[in-house]
Amino acid sequence: MGTASSLVSPGEVIEDGYGGEGGEACEIPVEVKPKARLLRSSFRRGPRVIGASFKSTGSVDLEYAAEYERLRKEYEIFRVSKNNEISSMQKKEAKLDEENKRLRAELQALQKTYQKILREKESALEAKYQAMERASTFEHDRDKVKRQFKIFRETKEKEIQDLLRAKRDLESKLQQLQAQGIQVYDPNDSDSDDDQTTVTAAGTQCEYWTGGALGSEPSMGSMMQLQQTFRGPEFAHSLIDVEGPFANVSRDDWDAAVATLLQVAPHVPQALWSNTVRCYWIFTQETKAEMDVFTEKHSAVLRRLCEALGHFYLNVCFQEETADSYVVERKQEIERSSVCVLLLKSTVSSSVVEDCEEAFVKNPEGHPLVLYLRTEDDQGLTGATRQILERINAADKAGKIKVVDHGGSAEDGAALIFTQLEKMIKQELLGLEGADVDSKDSGLEEGREEDSGDVLWDLHDEQEQIEAYQQACSSTAAQLGFQRYIDRLNDMIAAPPPTPPLLVSGGPGSGKSLLLSKWMELQQKQSPNTLFLYHFVGRPLSSSSEPVLIIKRLTVKLLQHFWSISGLSMEPSKILEEFPRWLERLSARHQGNIIIIIDSIDQIQQAERHMKWLIDPLPVNVRVVVSVNVETCPQAWRLWPTLHLDPLSPREVRSIVNAECQSIDLKLSRDHEKKLERHCRSATTCNALYVTLLSRMIISRPCWSQEKSMEQFLQCMDTMSLYRLALKVALSSLSKDRERHIMREILCLACASHNGVSESEVLDLFPDLDLPALSSMLLRLSRLCVVTLRCGLIRFLHLQAWEAVRLEFLGGGSNTATYREKLVHYFSQQLSQDCVTWRVADELPWLLQQQEDRSKLQLSLLNLFVSQNLYKRGHFSELLAYWQYVGKDKSSMASEYFDSLKHYEKSCESEDGMTRLANLYETLGRFLKDLGLPSQAVAPLQRSLEIRETALDPDHPSVARSLHQLAGVYVQWKKYGNAEQLYKQALEISENAYGGEHASVARELESLTVLYQKQNKYEQAERLRKRSVKIRQKTARQKGHMYGFTLLRRRALQLEELTLGTDSADCARTLNELGVLYYLQNNLDAAKVFLSRSLEMRQRVLGPDHPDCAQSLNNLAALHTERREYETAEDMYERALDIRKRALSPDHPSLAYTLKHLAMLYKRRGRLEKAVPLYELSLDIREKSFGPKHPSVATALVNLAVIYCQMKKHSEALPLYERALRVYEDSLGRSHPRVGETLKNLAVLSYERGDFEKAAELYKRAMEIKEAEPSLVCGNAPSRHSSSGDTFSLRGPAPVSHVQR
Repeated sequence: MGTASSLVSPGEVIEDGYGGEGGEACEIPVEVKPKARLLRSSFRRGPRVIGASFKSTGSVDLEYAAEYERLRKEYEIFRVSKNNEISSMQKKEAKLDEENKRLRAELQALQKTYQKILREKESALEAKYQAMERASTFEHDRDKVKRQFKIFRETKEKEIQDLLRAKRDLESKLQQLQAQGIQVYDPNDSDSDDDQTTVTAAGTQCEYWTGGALGSEPSMGSMMQLQQTFRGPEFAHSLIDVEGPFANVSRDDWDAAVATLLQVAPHVPQALWSNTVRCYWIFTQETKAEMDVFTEKHSAVLRRLCEALGHFYLNVCFQEETADSYVVERKQEIERSSVCVLLLKSTVSSSVVEDCEEAFVKNPEGHPLVLYLRTEDDQGLTGATRQILERINAADKAGKIKVVDHGGSAEDGAALIFTQLEKMIKQELLGLEGADVDSKDSGLEEGREEDSGDVLWDLHDEQEQIEAYQQACSSTAAQLGFQRYIDRLNDMIAAPPPTPPLLVSGGPGSGKSLLLSKWMELQQKQSPNTLFLYHFVGRPLSSSSEPVLIIKRLTVKLLQHFWSISGLSMEPSKILEEFPRWLERLSARHQGNIIIIIDSIDQIQQAERHMKWLIDPLPVNVRVVVSVNVETCPQAWRLWPTLHLDPLSPREVRSIVNAECQSIDLKLSRDHEKKLERHCRSATTCNALYVTLLSRMIISRPCWSQEKSMEQFLQCMDTMSLYRLALKVALSSLSKDRERHIMREILCLACASHNGVSESEVLDLFPDLDLPALSSMLLRLSRLCVVTLRCGLIRFLHLQAWEAVRLEFLGGGSNTATYREKLVHYFSQQLSQDCVTWRVADELPWLLQQQEDRSKLQLSLLNLFVSQNLYKRGHFSELLAYWQYVGKDKSSMASEYFDSLKHYEKSCESEDGMTRLANLYETLGRFLKDLGLPSQAVAPLQRSLEIRETALDPDHPSVARSLHQLAGVYVQWKKYGNAEQLYKQALEISENAYGGEHASVARELESLTVLYQKQNKYEQAERLRKRSVKIRQKTARQKGHMYGFTLLRRRALQLEELTLGTDSADCARTLNELGVLYYLQNNLDAAKVFLSRSLEMRQRVLGPDHPDCAQSLNNLAALHTERREYETAEDMYERALDIRKRALSPDHPSLAYTLKHLAMLYKRRGRLEKAVPLYELSLDIREKSFGPKHPSVATALVNLAVIYCQMKKHSEALPLYERALRVYEDSLGRSHPRVGETLKNLAVLSYERGDFEKAAELYKRAMEIKEAEPSLVCGNAPSRHSSSGDTFSLRGPAPVSHVQR
């Protein structure tokens, strides 16, 4: 042994057990107590000392040997004990490993169980919420029907009592006549029952309901219709005109009264032709001074006034010395004029007399008239002047001519004329009633915004569509050769529902637009209860071809009929997604058909992607008609029912040519007619546009040059080459090179612009051009079918005309940039002068985008009034597209606008400036809210509120607008308490400012209604909704709207129902609908009485095998199913199925309807084997009706797969689900809700088969689709028209309940 230094050799590295670092080992001195001096000396270092004792050394060795032995034994004991501990620890470790493996296995099992329970919990919660939504919706509808029944019963009781009193009075008079010996008609001789009266004054038999029958109220008509999602009876499903028992009642008087009131359109005064205030001036040399002063000082004021409100202003005057050269133009301008002003002194010329005859004598009621008479004491009136004044006075029977009698200077006279014109334009033309329109926030704009709630849309787009429809209807070719197509269109529309869209195809210029316009015009006269929604698509890249604007316009038009505009989203993607849902919901409320017509749908940008809703099954009372060119029709649409326009026959060609020639009293020679007939036989020369254009070119040439011109015209073998020749003809008809250059420039500018150019813009761009010359140019071009005036803009009449100008004058488009630069310069000048009109906002950003000038585009967008104009006219998607093109995201966009507003706020000091600033802040807040940035939208809206409260008044109506918009943000945040308080404040301010029956009050009530519906406060919501509807009805009656009149018509028709005789098909249908109505109220006993009476009457009148008997049997079967009388229900369903199999075609929708309900009954009773063949037959019917890739077929596949799953035939169900999923994805898109439903069912199926990973993957995708699906305003309950309404859950049949919740 030795010291501790002997345990470690120098140089070895050791580690400090207390965390120190390693180092080099060294000798560690350990103090050991020595036993003797010799012991210490014997261990000294150095050489051994000679003479030391051997004995002493040996004893020390023995002592250390004993010590060593002792330590060795202790070490052995220590080693054995440690080995034992190690072995025991190893045993414990092995035991813990086994325990750990067991616990891990249990944990994995628990995790799987937890995931399963979690999925089941989510499914249960989802089912619970859906059930609660359905229950609340049903309770709301049931309460509504109860209230309607109560009101209806009380009204009918009073009316019937009045009728009974009248009957007793007639009977007493009858007895008096019999007592006097007068022979009368004996009611006992008739076949009617004893409780019927004699012949009424109208000549129809009347059935009076006895007191006992009042316990079962008469029918409410067709106010409701049961379809797939209702549990049971069908309700007049085979009728296209869903008018209930009134389908055969004569309604000629009513139809004539409402025919012009049915279409919803913005109120455009008739005097505002094409959105332009055209002031026609008639003056002489003596009054030319007043005209010059007015043009110099006052005309610009009226132009700013009209342009601030979205209209054009134009002074139209023909100089006295050149007026004889513009006879046709003068007559046309007088017809178009909004107001005519006559300036007289003492003498008149022949042209002045002619204009006075046309404007003041022949049609004094056509437009407002102003007569300025300059009188002087020293000069009297000539005979001609006195005579024309007498004729004007005689024609003005209503005293509408405003006379300005003045004897002072020309400046004062011009000021008097300006005052009279300004008042007339404001009150009579624009309907402002003296409102202040100097500011940008005009009263007219507020009114428009109030009428449409929170939805902003462009009235210019609407007027453009109205004018396009009117121009097509007034076309000469629209009257010729279309009757056979109209008959075929009527047959296709009358086909039993559901029907896919109808395709009208043909070549360019074949007359598709004319056909649709003519057919629509006839349909509106024949079926005034049909709602038409139409859109005519213009040339590519124009506003009319923008898909978001098209769908938004159709949605707003649809919503306007039901007073529910406030729920429409502004986000472009949601507008496209939600349109079919709005269509389904609102079609259920419309008492009649809804027909949607989209002309030239293939011109829409990416039409197949943006119009995916067309391949979705349409509601039963909705028809869609679209027109396409044969060459550009998408392949998927070619499977739809198609009406192809054939080339014109020789007789039709002659008819069009003769009609055009007769317009100018021209008679073609026999040789010319034969040449035209031989020429117009090829596919490119026998279409309506080519023949019309050719005829116009022939009659435009003088008679002496027709032979040579016709030879030149007939060399053009297609419409494009003929148009290019027509452009040359139009240029050659002008006498001056300057005029030809200007005409060419006008056409190029119209071709290079976004939506066209206005007459006032052309006059600004060409200062040396006067209006008579411009009017003459446009008349020549319009006669040759090149251009037209639409919404005040010079546009091309046909797409081929635009293409011809592009090829002829713009080098195929290579020179377009030059003309766009001219327009950019013109509109930029207006922008620099703070003159931001709707035209600047429409054209300048679009032109800069086409020029790819991102920096200037961003500067134009940061002009707050440009963005405000675009946004307030509903061009939200266009504004967003511009910012995306610049490369800004939402946050950057918001910060840019904030900075611009802060900079603008520094320059606002006047009251008008603060008002404009508040409007800009409000617009920015609404824009950010629609962008999905509610947190950033609050600040500008609050700032707008603060400015208005400070600058105006806390009770000003504009403050209510700010409160309304701020509340909308809180609703989006789901802070309903704050939103309710703000809405109530806005309501109070509106009531104090306008009264309790104003449109703004109705808007606040509607917003509160939607808010309460979101909070499930249905009773409060219903009360406010009723009040809102009453206000809307009253304002509608004041505006001539059809809604209030329709309610009156409905009540009158319901009263006529009481006059129907017994044992008639109409009476049987009435009884059937009464039974359905009681069924909805859950009054099954009363429903059974009426449905049974309907069945018995139909069997007597129509025969037991009539399809209407099958309808009654179907309804009775549904009633017995509800009462759990399954045997009786099964028998009636089978009888109804047998009748329909024999009476209807094998692929009729009614047959599939009965098959489905009978299969549902079998399924409910657990007889799945009998349900399977019925579902398979229903699948076959749908495949034959719609084709194998239609969404309805996918729905039938899902239903059949559900049955197989419940029968545990998973292998047979799997391919059906997979096929249905493919069909849904191909037809509806991968993100459609039906795809999510099918994925969820597939996930459950995979789980039951043990494929947990696949089930989790499918379920995750289904949940992603469900979370991304936008909900509607009043919840996302399934529509009654949706074909997914007959799909079921895989969890098994739902329990039967007496009330569907």
